[in-house]
Amino acid sequence: GYYGYSTAAFGKWHNTPAEHTTAQGPYDRWPSGRLVGFDYFYGFLAGESSQWEPAIVRNTTRIATPEKKGYHFTEDIADDAVNWMRRQNAIAPEQPFLMYWAPGASHGPHHIFKEWADKYKGRFDQGWDALREEIFARQKALGWIPAETTLTPRPSTMAAWADIPDDEKPFQRRLMEVFAGYTEHADTQAGRLLDELERLGIRDNTLVFYIWGDNGSSAEGQHGTISELLAQNGIATQIKDHLRALEPLGGLDALGSPKTDNMYHAGWAWAGSTPYQGLKLTAGHLGGTRTPLAISWPKSIKADKTPRSQFHHVNDVVPTIYDVLGIRHPTRIDGVTQQPVDGVSMRYSFGNPTAPGRKQAQYFEVMGDRGIYSPDGWFAAAWGPRTPWVTGLSPGLATWSPEKDTWQLYDLEKDFSQGHDVAAQNPARVARMKALFDKEAKANFVYPVGGGLWSVVWSPQSAPHNPAAEFHYTQDVVGVPEFAGPKVGARSNLVTVEANLAPDSSGVLYALGAFSGGVAVWVDQGKLHYEYNLFEIERTRVVSTAPLPVGKVKVEVETRIATPRGAADVTVRVGGKEVGRARVPRTAVLAFTANDAFDVGMDSYSPVSEAYFDRKPFKFNGPIDRVHIRYLK
Repeated sequence: GYYGYSTAAFGKWHNTPAEHTTAQGPYDRWPSGRLVGFDYFYGFLAGESSQWEPAIVRNTTRIATPEKKGYHFTEDIADDAVNWMRRQNAIAPEQPFLMYWAPGASHGPHHIFKEWADKYKGRFDQGWDALREEIFARQKALGWIPAETTLTPRPSTMAAWADIPDDEKPFQRRLMEVFAGYTEHADTQAGRLLDELERLGIRDNTLVFYIWGDNGSSAEGQHGTISELLAQNGIATQIKDHLRALEPLGGLDALGSPKTDNMYHAGWAWAGSTPYQGLKLTAGHLGGTRTPLAISWPKSIKADKTPRSQFHHVNDVVPTIYDVLGIRHPTRIDGVTQQPVDGVSMRYSFGNPTAPGRKQAQYFEVMGDRGIYSPDGWFAAAWGPRTPWVTGLSPGLATWSPEKDTWQLYDLEKDFSQGHDVAAQNPARVARMKALFDKEAKANFVYPVGGGLWSVVWSPQSAPHNPAAEFHYTQDVVGVPEFAGPKVGARSNLVTVEANLAPDSSGVLYALGAFSGGVAVWVDQGKLHYEYNLFEIERTRVVSTAPLPVGKVKVEVETRIATPRGAADVTVRVGGKEVGRARVPRTAVLAFTANDAFDVGMDSYSPVSEAYFDRKPFKFNGPIDRVHIRYLK
């Protein structure tokens, strides 16, 4: 139903199917589309993005990244949100509004100005083990956690700070400094929104939910990385690989810059999840699924510093808003039957920090890792087959079955950090909790448990993609989201480019991905150039052996990949004659990026190659008649 509110969403929107995010739509599931319904949207349609060169959407129009010195996406969406509030207040001051503001921070990649990271120089020299002890002591001193809380031990599969070689510690420390600066910067931009509410004189009667975190601290940086999608592609590396690739880019000063998609070591994420065991992607152990929530409503909530320890979930935010506004959840909207709301209102806790919790059963599941909360305060959990901080594909994945997993049991009323597994002493309760998980999982369409692993491990070709096996492009086709474009870096393929070349021809013929990983073919100084950029760790280049002819020219790039993640044999031909070949040692199986693109005649957003980084988007200065791509058997 419509309740008279003006609505807007800003920032990250990861709810639209990836293959639907092209400039051609379909737009139904875009934020301002008919099945979602925000009046206005400004942000990106992906799980993550470069903060320096994001692929931005305004409503249903893809726009160019603003080209201005000192640009940063978080500041951009703060500016846009402030301007939207001002327009709303000027044009319809009596109309209430709903704003959803979700920055890319502190999700990877960790991108921030050097001066923000420098504010934290030396702050983390003690390493993650000591930092976790310090945080734990401070949490107790502030009364943020119960006095009897146990500090859970570091997993045996995660390195201790003392295990990190001395020559690698500066790299690891800088990754954490960058994360800290990135995080503070995002918090500062959020503060600007509250400042604007004050300036407009509407802060007092504005209800604010401030959820601090995106899935909890993330272990996807694994051992520390300059290109964090290595983890999602299951590619194992060593820190020496990252340091070697980082050196020509500017060394440690390049971390956080447009030339890296860095993410910190999982040890820092573990410290950030104190006192819990879990991190992002561990659904059954808190830390990855427990993040801070602050609620402010000056007119009706008296501010206090007492933590509300009642168990709640993000699905309780909407019921709370409905409760405050006196709205009954609609059963049908625009003729579409609505699923029931699972959450409960948190309003009861506004004036009573110690009120008994009202949350009912709540399930958690991600890639086979699962948990279940019971209203009596018990929590059962089962570790999945994938350990997020272990590089490559975890041993045993191929033969894993959820039926064989061992469940743990915790009494959260007495064990805040899940530090004491009491499953062995309570087998009957474990059985009841497993049955409760089954009930909630069926009601919420969770099965098959571990389904998210299918495209990661067994069937990479099933990941979101354009189902076409053949593609026809012209020079005006640019900015095609990677998930909707051709997988020229992951599948055997033949790319044919028909172009007109002149003695001074230069520019990109086609490109997929970004500086953090991708494939590009370009013309420069009379030669044809090819690069396969495997997440900055390995760059394979081909340069034609002879000068290019002038006039109408057919360029062919043939790529043969025998197995997923395996080597690629690349052959480059001009006018039917081979002019270069190379073997790419390893290939990306899922995607190079979450929010970059495939382009013809230029390389939009972040450039794939260092060779033309300073000339981006390095538009081709001649006509390209067509680009034809087909997958090979």
